[in-house]
Amino acid sequence: MVATAAIIGAAATTTGAFAAAPAAPTPKPAPASQAMRALPSAPVEKVIVTYKSQAAEAGSNAAAKTDAAEKAAKTGEELAFERRLAGGAALVDLGDSATSQDVNEVMAAFRADPSVATVEPDIRAYAMAVTPNDTDYAKQWDLFEATGGMNVPSAWDKTTGSGVTVAVIDTGYAAHTDLASNVVSGYDFISTSADARDGNGRDADAKDEGDWNATDGECGTGSKASSSSWHGTHVAGTIGAVTNNTKGIAGIAYNAKIQPVRVLGKCGGSSSDIADAITWASGGTVPGVPANPTPAKVINLSLGGASSSCPSVYQTAINGAVSRGTTVVVAAGNSNANTSGFTPANCSNVITVASTNRAGSRSYYSNYGTLVDVSAPGGETRNATDTPGTVTTPENAIYSTLNSGTTTQSTENYKPYQGTSMAAPHIAGLAALLKSAKSTLTPAEIESAIKTNARPLPGTCSGGCGTGIADAAKTVDAVTGGTTQPGTVFTNADNVTISDNTTVSSSIAVTGRTGNAPAALKVGVDIKHTWRGDLVIDLIAPDGTVRNLKTSSSSDSADNVLTTYTVDASSEVANGTWKLQVRDVASGDTGYIDSWSLTF
Repeated sequence: MVATAAIIGAAATTTGAFAAAPAAPTPKPAPASQAMRALPSAPVEKVIVTYKSQAAEAGSNAAAKTDAAEKAAKTGEELAFERRLAGGAALVDLGDSATSQDVNEVMAAFRADPSVATVEPDIRAYAMAVTPNDTDYAKQWDLFEATGGMNVPSAWDKTTGSGVTVAVIDTGYAAHTDLASNVVSGYDFISTSADARDGNGRDADAKDEGDWNATDGECGTGSKASSSSWHGTHVAGTIGAVTNNTKGIAGIAYNAKIQPVRVLGKCGGSSSDIADAITWASGGTVPGVPANPTPAKVINLSLGGASSSCPSVYQTAINGAVSRGTTVVVAAGNSNANTSGFTPANCSNVITVASTNRAGSRSYYSNYGTLVDVSAPGGETRNATDTPGTVTTPENAIYSTLNSGTTTQSTENYKPYQGTSMAAPHIAGLAALLKSAKSTLTPAEIESAIKTNARPLPGTCSGGCGTGIADAAKTVDAVTGGTTQPGTVFTNADNVTISDNTTVSSSIAVTGRTGNAPAALKVGVDIKHTWRGDLVIDLIAPDGTVRNLKTSSSSDSADNVLTTYTVDASSEVANGTWKLQVRDVASGDTGYIDSWSLTF
């Protein structure tokens, strides 16, 4: 039986003590492909012409080619029939020198032809997954870099963790504004008052009271004096820091909830307290402790101690959690040794996580072996050949939420840490993304998906690093079938007249759904209007939140809005009355909402 558990954050040595690195220098910017930017205004070079079914051009490429030549002669433009589209329309090329005036003239010529049903520009589309506006996101190489990162941003188009609670069983919670709105009530399971430093034993306050040691040897032979680590808050930030709030960092599952469960205080924590915490966090019953009102579907354990086998108290608690549908993620340990000698990393029914560095190799401190399931970024604040105790590469560690206090809590801040403690929450965050994307997934299915879709380490690993570095986007795609499932479609096909300089709306009552709306809610819009640039289109959620779909443009003279918008509505309850609001901002052109739809 293991009496205590140490934090699994790597220090300059491999003793399992935690070393906080100083603030990172200014990092290189995020790749240009991930920079927040306005959509470019690309010139239109082609138009799409749909002929009425009885017209010869509707079925004959030769007739369509002849018609393009006739329109070219009429307008003085160089037009060429290019090909027939799958839906039967003809694609007509204007060449790369066509101006917007040329395009308008050509479209007018086709509209004037009674055999033409519709004509529209062949417009450009752009990827809509963009960088969060969090000010320190560029420091989070672990999320987006191709070599050592985990390919997280590409998963956010489909899932952001909404509806899932992740329990961080650790040192507790140090108040932080980049986490606060995502934190739900937790519990303090430290049963010994002296270790808890809060004047009592177990209680409902998961506040981190600090885990500092005043003197060498205070926690046993070989222990060193140290400042408080605020370890649980750093772990929590990686999983669920508030995102797109123009502050700090982005969490991997940024719409998930974080439940702080305190088990580590002065000199670590006991296996008996940790086991009870696992049971409680997953919705099980613990004598003398109130029931958990928000049971977690994912548990992160960035902690451990030396043991050649998994203690029964751990295994019983873990088995119970998994039976209740909770995925348990565990750090492999930081002793550069075989994971089989460390627990709970050597327990069954857990996802054991090794650490990789920015180059995609096993971190020099990370444990390894056949019990490792998968690897994730844990970083390195120094190279293996650097003098132990030095910090030479803080920019290569994992940047997250923290506190500046050396003993008790002071002001909030951010710092880079390294360790398998930092790798494990990457996998816990991914597990939350998967559970949110497909609520029926079992812990075994989540583990299998993560392991199956990991990519080989681009660097080196001696000893065994599981199936590779986890790939968030690939794993999410795998469990959702590669594309967003069509789901249930709600439609309103009642016509609503759009007069000049007016605002109108059309409503859809969504019923029979559970939880929140999707992170990629599809909004299909069919609006007939003779100058679509006049229109501003908004989606209004049941709680009144407005999401803009389209702005007005005095230069967009094309007819009609026939498209599907994708919006992140994962913060909204699905059931209720949704509205499409259309505002006409100019005179001279009118139209109507023909129909619109929501796909859940």
